[in-house]
Parts: sequence; C-alpha cells; structure tokens
Amino acid sequence: MSDVLIKMSRNRAGAALIKALGLPNPVELARAEGGYVALPFTGKTVLLAGAAGGYAAEALSGAAGAAGATPLRQAPADAAARIDVVLLDATGCATPAALRALYDSFHPLMRRVARNGRVLIVAAPPELAAEPVAAAAARGVEGFNRSLGKELGKQGITVNLAYVAPDAVDRLAGVLRFFGGVQTTYVSGQTLRLTARVAAPAALPHTAALAGKVALVTGAARGIGLATAQRLAQEGAHVVCLDVPAAAEELARVCGAMGATALPLDIATAEAPARLAAFLKEKFGGVDIVVHNAGITRDRTLANMKEHYWDMVVGINFAAIVAIDAELLAGGALRDEGRVVCLSSISGVAGNYGQTNYATSKAALIGYVAAQAPLLAPRGIAINAIAPGFIETAMTAQMPFLSREIGRRANSLQQGGQPRDAAELIAFLCTPGCYGVSGETIRVCGQGLIGA
Repeated sequence: MSDVLIKMSRNRAGAALIKALGLPNPVELARAEGGYVALPFTGKTVLLAGAAGGYAAEALSGAAGAAGATPLRQAPADAAARIDVVLLDATGCATPAALRALYDSFHPLMRRVARNGRVLIVAAPPELAAEPVAAAAARGVEGFNRSLGKELGKQGITVNLAYVAPDAVDRLAGVLRFFGGVQTTYVSGQTLRLTARVAAPAALPHTAALAGKVALVTGAARGIGLATAQRLAQEGAHVVCLDVPAAAEELARVCGAMGATALPLDIATAEAPARLAAFLKEKFGGVDIVVHNAGITRDRTLANMKEHYWDMVVGINFAAIVAIDAELLAGGALRDEGRVVCLSSISGVAGNYGQTNYATSKAALIGYVAAQAPLLAPRGIAINAIAPGFIETAMTAQMPFLSREIGRRANSLQQGGQPRDAAELIAFLCTPGCYGVSGETIRVCGQGLIGA
C-alpha cells in the first residue's frame, strides 16, 4: 500500500501543503532491487573515526577497502561534501572521559551525512570489560547509538552498533557490508554482538552468496515470507516454499515465477516435522537454511481469550518451530554451516495490548535463539531472530486509517517498512558472512515499537 505523504512530497504543491499542516515529511528510502555486489562502496565517501585506544579501526578500514572504498580519516575540507558512510571505532571508550570521542566525532558531521547515509559504530562488549566503569562506558555507547538514530532518521539515515570481541574483529566484513549498505534500509538503532564461537565457513562469497544452498521458508505464499523466498533466490539459493495446503494454488504460482519448490504442509500437525525432514533429505539431501516465518495471531484480551486461541498461537508460533528444528537436527537434515532464522516480533520485545498469546510465543523465540546458539556453534550453524515492526502488508492495509498512520509514523524514519526490508535482514543472517552473529534478535522497525 502506497504512503500518501511520500507521494505528496514528490511535487512542490504537495510538499508545501505538508509543511503548512505540520505533517511528517518522510524521505523516500533507498532500497536495493538486485542481489549483493562485489564492491558496494565504490564511489561512496566513507569516513573512519575512532576513540583513542581502540582495537577495531584496522579491521574496519580493511573491510571497507575490500568493499570498494578508500576510507577517509577526516571529513572532506569542502563543507558541502556529503559523507555516505560513517564508521566509528568506539572500542576504546572505557571511561567517562573517553566517551567524549562520540561527541567529538559526530558533532561536526550531523549536517554532513548524506540522505540515506549509513552509520556503523563498533564498541567493546560490556560483559568482557575488566572492571565496572569500563563496562558502563561501553554500555553508554548503546544509548548514544539509539539516540543518534532518532536524530538522523528523518533523512533516511540508519545508525547501528556492533559490540565486537577482540577475537572477532576479523568477522566485521559481512556486518560492515550489510549495516553500511543500502540493504539496511529499515534497520536502525539496533545492537548486535559479534563473537568467535561459530567456526568460519569454508567460503565467504560476496556475490551470489547462497549459490548451491537449499533454503526452506515457511509461510512463503505472501508477505514477508514471499519477499524472503524471492531474496534468497536472488542470491542463488534453491528455495523450498512451505505454506498451508489451503494456499497451495498461490504457492505453486509464486514458486513457478522464481523456480522454487512448493511444499503445501501444515506445520501445526504432529506428523509435519518428520514429513518435512524426509522431504528435504529425499529431494535435496538436506537443507542449509531454515527461515521460520509462518505464524498466526488470534488477538483477544486475556480476560476474553478462549483457551484454544492460546494453544493455537503458542503451538504454531513456538512449539512447531521447536519440533521442526529438533527433527532436522536429530536426523542430520540441517547441514553443517547452516543458518536458522526465526521471525519474532516487536510484540515479543515490548508486548502489545490484546496479544498475550502472540507476545508470549514471539518472546519465547528470542530466548530460544539465544539458548540454541552455543549448542549449534560447534557445527558452524548460526541461529538468529528478527523482530519486524510496522511492515506494509495486506494485514496492515486492513487496519483503520488512524491506527495505520500512527503505526507508520511512530518511528525514526516516519514511515512503514516493506516486506523486502525484512527480507534483506533475513538474507544477511542466512549468508556465510554473518558467521560472527548468532543468538541475536535484531529489530527491523525503523526504531518503532508498534506493529507485527
């Protein structure tokens, strides 16, 4: 569904009316249409700043150079020159005084970051600090990250933070390419951790990143599931698209368009995990990527909720995922160096009125990926979750106008996201290059807390 304010802002009269009425004036966000490219930073102005005593600057510089940039160590002398990507090594921020580097680095740049620009901050993990003050200072960078994202968001600029352990700086390349690139359109104000616990994959391709991989996407007939299947196929994966038998006709149509395999199957049935594992092993010898997108809502306040609504939502959104993974792992269908992505929700992060069942199931997935990550790491498998916010789908299109407008505007980017935006984050988490990221839940919400 189109955004009327963005359409109005494209012409002078509409823009003037928006200004006169004091309405939000969201910028048109930059989005990628194709797959990953080898040198995404070619032609971009990339600035690398840092706090004294940091340990990530060299890795950031090397990764940016490999992506096509020649990183600058100070802003161009021409005040009119815009900066496309800002990288800040804040791993040296271990005292209150050292946090001044955040101000010194960004205060001169606030009006110089280009529209749809990208900011990636790298900091030391607080839990690895030798003493409380250093841990507190590192945690302070997170508050800076979130606030900076809200100040720059009106220009379509995204700001994100990676806590990177000293032994994981060599894993920054994939993170830099995603969070410094166009694909992070609707991901802002987020924090993730890079660790060395998952073994490095045999290859780290930057283009056709999923060539030769088999990917399963549940709930793939429409919305985020369909966008994810299409995005994984763009990167070379053969996608198995699963959805309920009632959607079989639509599933066959979309699979035909992308050369995917359709699998009509209800994951809520007791026999579904075994049937799915057998299908994947017989047809493909196993699976490399599993995206648990299928889910339902049955909204009622708890006082008015029938027990079967509770059981149905928790059963499909959580129990079915656990059962499928257990079957795939026990039977060896999920291959080494695999990737698993679960669709959580902003409701699982913040709760939502009338969604105790849904929020419970989605919060459970956040705990599930965190607990599974160290268990899967020895096999080189990474597992993560994403939490979508207000994404423009058929479901949000049915919302009352006022509720829909509030959902769209209540974020730093002042607009709703697209299914492709969620698919971009999922695709990144499915690549070999995300091997430093496991056990994380990353929101794709433009820094909003309404939706999904």
